[in-house]
Amino acid sequence: MSETRSETYRETHSETDSRTDGGPDVADRQKVVLVTGANKGIGYEIAAGLGALGWSVGVGARNEERRESAVEKLRAAGVDAFGVPLDVTDDASVTAAARLVEERAGRLDALVNNAGITGGGPQEPTTVDVDRVRAAVETNVIGVIRVTNALLPLLRRSPSPRIVNVSSTVGSLTRQTTPGAETGPISVAYAPSKTFLNAVTVQYAKELADTNVLVNAVCPGFTATDLNGFRGVRTPQQGAASAIRLATVPDDGPTGRFFDDEGELPW
Repeated sequence: MSETRSETYRETHSETDSRTDGGPDVADRQKVVLVTGANKGIGYEIAAGLGALGWSVGVGARNEERRESAVEKLRAAGVDAFGVPLDVTDDASVTAAARLVEERAGRLDALVNNAGITGGGPQEPTTVDVDRVRAAVETNVIGVIRVTNALLPLLRRSPSPRIVNVSSTVGSLTRQTTPGAETGPISVAYAPSKTFLNAVTVQYAKELADTNVLVNAVCPGFTATDLNGFRGVRTPQQGAASAIRLATVPDDGPTGRFFDDEGELPW
């Protein structure tokens, strides 16, 4: 990201930014977003935040009961929400989800790849059950690739398409190798899966550099969700803020970068 682009991002996107259009040519058109893992926690708050800006929100989730409960709750709050059955680890499920979004909206303006797992513990590299590593990568990395590729044709129909990958600072190799930096427990499944996701984000941004698709990674911070046993110090609403900003950046916004609420993060 150039210095100018980075400055534009900081100057035009505060937490109070409420713009809902991507420019004069689409100001009268409702935007559409699909958020994976949106039935609870950070994913739900991302959906709620974008819905509050007037977006039509696809609630992607595996569990039917929790998915429909989230949709009902969002609708009660005035959000145009619709459920999308979605298991990011299953090809058929992802294909069906893309078809559903196409039938309902005909396009997609933003994809927020939020669904993720820790892989379970313990995760010390010398004793880990390799199935934990495999599970984390399957969901947190391959799942993102699977969903992104299935939805990309619909994103290309948008005048201002955005892809946001929900990552974590534990995936930052710079931070992991900085003496004294707080990077959480030793983790050979979850943390490296986020490093992998960051690298994948860069590769998508490079391939799509000559298009209008902006692709970025975000860290929600240590947020209290069931992923960490609700030990986090941030609320899900606070954790959703950075993803909402990256889903709504203007056309000259950043791509191929990694952010949290404080700004750009090191790889």
